[in-house]
Amino acid sequence: MTATTSAAPRPGVRERAGAYAKLAKLSFFDYYLCVLVVLALLPTAAWDEPRTWWVLVLFDAGWVGVVAATVALDDVTGLRDGSDARNYDPTQALRARDRKPLLDGRLTLRQALRFGWGCAAAGSALWALTALVAPHRPWWALVAAGFSVVISVQYSYGLKLSYRGGQEAVIWLSTGLCVLVPFALLNGEMTGAAWLECFLFGLWSLMVSVYSNINDVDGDRAAGRRNLATSVSPGLYRGFIAGLSLAETGAIVLAAAVGAVPWWFCAFLLPVVGMRARQARAGLVAGEVLSARKQGVTIHRWGVVLLIAANLLLVHNG
Repeated sequence: MTATTSAAPRPGVRERAGAYAKLAKLSFFDYYLCVLVVLALLPTAAWDEPRTWWVLVLFDAGWVGVVAATVALDDVTGLRDGSDARNYDPTQALRARDRKPLLDGRLTLRQALRFGWGCAAAGSALWALTALVAPHRPWWALVAAGFSVVISVQYSYGLKLSYRGGQEAVIWLSTGLCVLVPFALLNGEMTGAAWLECFLFGLWSLMVSVYSNINDVDGDRAAGRRNLATSVSPGLYRGFIAGLSLAETGAIVLAAAVGAVPWWFCAFLLPVVGMRARQARAGLVAGEVLSARKQGVTIHRWGVVLLIAANLLLVHNG
């Protein structure tokens, strides 16, 4: 009688592709809505230009690569230092552990590293191609694009900026620049509305992360990550989040006050202000930080819809 052992079946193409999609966090498509905001900001005549569409499609594809590289390398570091295992405890119902394919062995560290650096190279190449086909190439926009790649890829790997006090700045800047760069390449210069929307788009991404950091503070501190949540008292950190929430409203009002956008533009964003207050009540008063994080994602998506509507009316009236 011969004993036989059966090896575990190798994952199929669909399973492997799904694991890489999880590693790239493709379900969080919020970052890639930037091109819709930019398109709505452009003069309607630009919509008839093929180069407009090439720039938007190539930029967004490159942005997918840059973000995928950032989050894949972040997961590599999170597995190595143990922070992901702690922060994505299976008992946290609002935190989906299956978004971390390295934790359950669906992908190996080597595969994740190859994927991350491959995405970084592909994203950079696509952004270079975007600049080549763009109707305008202001030097500061090209510098901003290169800067965004560098700080994004170094977020948790290499320089590990998010471990050295730069987490909040990187999130705000990189996501804000994904509005600035394509708009500048297509329009040649910035407008008051474009500056406001760079600020808001970056802030909306940050307002998801800051609530996650409250939940993750113990795991991040154990891993040696120095962000604001791990570096200051809980009360001071909550004050920081409240300040960011107020800064959103302040930026909208200031933009109208200086004539960057008309006052009616502010009315379109009133629902965002209301939802932000509800998020603050959940996260800062009731202590439901993961619920507040989820609300932040919803606010970001509705904010984009409202910005597009406001932009279309602004451009049409202009």
